[in-house]
Amino acid sequence: MSGKNKISDSKSFAFRTKKYWEHNWQLWVMLLPAMLYILIFCYVPMYGVQLAFREYSFTEGITGGKWVGLKYFKQYFESPMFWPTLKNTFIISLTSIVVGFPAPIILAMIINQLRNKKWKKVVQTTVYIPYFISVVVMVSMINVLFANDSGVVGNFLKSLHLVAEDTNILGKESAFVPLYVLTGVWQSMGWNSIIYIAALSSVDTQLYDACRIDGANRWQTMIHIDFPAIVPTIIILLIMNMGGILNVGFDKVFLMQNSLNLGVSQVISTYVYTVGVKSAQFSFGAAVGLFNTVVNFVFLIVTNWISKRSTGSGLM
Repeated sequence: MSGKNKISDSKSFAFRTKKYWEHNWQLWVMLLPAMLYILIFCYVPMYGVQLAFREYSFTEGITGGKWVGLKYFKQYFESPMFWPTLKNTFIISLTSIVVGFPAPIILAMIINQLRNKKWKKVVQTTVYIPYFISVVVMVSMINVLFANDSGVVGNFLKSLHLVAEDTNILGKESAFVPLYVLTGVWQSMGWNSIIYIAALSSVDTQLYDACRIDGANRWQTMIHIDFPAIVPTIIILLIMNMGGILNVGFDKVFLMQNSLNLGVSQVISTYVYTVGVKSAQFSFGAAVGLFNTVVNFVFLIVTNWISKRSTGSGLM
């Protein structure tokens, strides 16, 4: 009987599998390009992680160098640039999360309260446009606006005596983080609000009608209806943001970096480029980059665990 049951189960499994593919093969075909992209650009390059544990040789390649274990990790931890790069990366990233994460949430709730559909579309389109400005153009705009001699914003601040006449705003260490974060918020908050607007679109309209009957104003409606509706989405995106806490954008930091603000703008990603690529210390650069990834992974796991314990929802 047991043999017959096994044959029956295998036939049943094959039948279910055949039915599943008949009904869902189109979805897998749609997913195939994304899966190939992740495989080629995310998993295949992991082969090169061993470079962090080897002494790279130009003649012998990635796998031919001498195995040195944690030598380059120790070299980074003991170097005078370890704490400055780690501190700068944390400061920029945490400030970006603290200032930038709530911005699209607030914007989405405000847009959701607009009743005129045409005006709502105009507002949405307007706040989405900055996202499509390239990083190079964005930094060029910052340079034009805050240039020492001809910058519009810089001269305006100087005319109000908020900064000294001889101050180079782009060279001030105290100005780098605010400029980086605020311009980033302006550029991305409209695009990031899309997912919250989508979540708000699923809220039952009868709840809004009930709020109006009870005499609630728009502020109270946002607090008691809109915000609770997007809390699960907020938690998931917060966990994902914390998982990339050390992934400060290389392009923008590198383009805004100069010799005057280097003390606060030298982050892990730019340090990897400077030491690993420009100085041809590939193994050392790989070790620093791997350390960066491991820290991000730890933050992701810890944040997800805290979320599961406190709210009951998370990524896993």
